[in-house]
Amino acid sequence: MNSAEKNLPLAGIKVLAFTHAVMGPAAGLILADLGADVIHIEPTSGDTTRRLKGFGIGYFPFFNRNKKSLAVDLKVPEGKEIIFKLVETTDIVLENFGPGTIERMGYGYDALKKINPRLIYVSLKGFLPGPYEYRVAMDEVVQMMGGLAYMTGPPGQPLRAGTSIIDITGGMFGAIGAITALYEREQTGKGTYIKGALFETTAFIMGQHMAYAALTEGPVPPMPARVSAWSVYKLFDTKDGEQVFIGIISERHWQKFCEAFDRRDWLKDQRLETNNKRIQERNWFLPEVEKMIQQFTKEEAIKICDQAGICFAPIACPEDLFDDPQLNQGKYGLMDTVFPSGEKTKMPRIPLQFGSYDLKKRNDPPAAIGADTRELLEILGYDEAEISQLAENKIVTLGD
Repeated sequence: MNSAEKNLPLAGIKVLAFTHAVMGPAAGLILADLGADVIHIEPTSGDTTRRLKGFGIGYFPFFNRNKKSLAVDLKVPEGKEIIFKLVETTDIVLENFGPGTIERMGYGYDALKKINPRLIYVSLKGFLPGPYEYRVAMDEVVQMMGGLAYMTGPPGQPLRAGTSIIDITGGMFGAIGAITALYEREQTGKGTYIKGALFETTAFIMGQHMAYAALTEGPVPPMPARVSAWSVYKLFDTKDGEQVFIGIISERHWQKFCEAFDRRDWLKDQRLETNNKRIQERNWFLPEVEKMIQQFTKEEAIKICDQAGICFAPIACPEDLFDDPQLNQGKYGLMDTVFPSGEKTKMPRIPLQFGSYDLKKRNDPPAAIGADTRELLEILGYDEAEISQLAENKIVTLGD
């Protein structure tokens, strides 16, 4: 462990990650960025997400920084022996295999806790115990069945969110569970089993809409068809064919908005004197606001809102974030990263200011399959002849 790793909140915590795709790797990324020593267990042919195309092309390079790669055949006795030796000194195991898979392979909680009773074991699945427990699930599946796709798309057109939001949030809950279990272990001296799931994560995220449904009559409208809680809270077209989002979320903001856009007459109109009254008058009022904003270019509207101190946003694409001033000039934005392909780019940090810690990238995502296999085997006590034999028999892949 180098000096940078020692000065981190989870320094000294060892994690074995039997993970792939997004949910499990997202949990591992959080723990790794916080300083844990995370070993990503890959098949000897490599994590399948290394080879994904389309939208999956970004999975491996983003979610696997600050991790080590151990490529080992988990199905043979020699491979099992390697894992069991690692488990002896491991604090946390992460896994997001399909239902029952990790147990059939011999690496379930009941098997591993016999080796290490202090082990914290985090299983990330599609569903928690219940009627659906053994179903296979994916992010988009649970967005559809959990109501998120319905809320995102316009009426009659359910639409998944524009990122793997449930996978990532489910991974966050997995990391929260693991860190909480570390605290519990300090009190009890024992490890524990933790399970998180995509569907129940979706239900939690939908809680605010479920509360809305419990308090109102009729179906909950999707977000594009909703009546906003705020009288001005929407996208507006600008004179130059662009768009800007403006949100007025307090009476103080309303006053600033009217003054900034030189519509003080609205401040004197009794029909508009409160947010709720403005909502009641939205049929004529919002078209007037739209007509006003269309008199300005996007940059002019943004400048007016910024100077007035009211909420606004340009409409950005993912590639726009590379040049965002906040992410580049702030201390907690983007970090230089080299992908396994050799591509040099910038990726976002974990979004936390945590005391004086620098939660930076310590290592790029492992370029080679099994990049750290040799080092890890040497730590376990394997000599050069044994390592060479394991590689020759294709039980491990050496990426050095």
